[in-house]
Amino acid sequence: MTSTMTVARFTVAYWCVLIAALLPIVCAGIAKYGTLGKPRREGGFDNNDPRAWLARQQDWRARANAAQANSFEGLPFFIGAVIVAHQLGAGQTLLDILAFVYIVLRLVFIMMYVAGLPTARSITWTLALLVNVAILFVGYR
Repeated sequence: MTSTMTVARFTVAYWCVLIAALLPIVCAGIAKYGTLGKPRREGGFDNNDPRAWLARQQDWRARANAAQANSFEGLPFFIGAVIVAHQLGAGQTLLDILAFVYIVLRLVFIMMYVAGLPTARSITWTLALLVNVAILFVGYR
């Protein structure tokens, strides 16, 4: 008797899920950039109370922290959309391309957020949302 074994593979779309999960950490790193090792009394990062320290930040550091929050907020929908698309048997190439485009748009979104370009940021956010919706439905028949 011959048995057929199905081998699951880690698709590009799944790699994009991993990258999306790491983006909030990248944003936190941007917000903290240059403050690690600096005394707290001189504005250095306070690892004893990191959330309060981040809440006191201004300008690009505050925007990087807001991008971190937004990255966490968008993560469940992206993860769900990729899983649903896989479960529905979406064409892998198209799914991979859409997931990659989503990640690129999220990276641009973070850059626009940190740079203080609200209109460009909002346009990029909207495009990423539309791509995420497309991912969700790419396997719909």
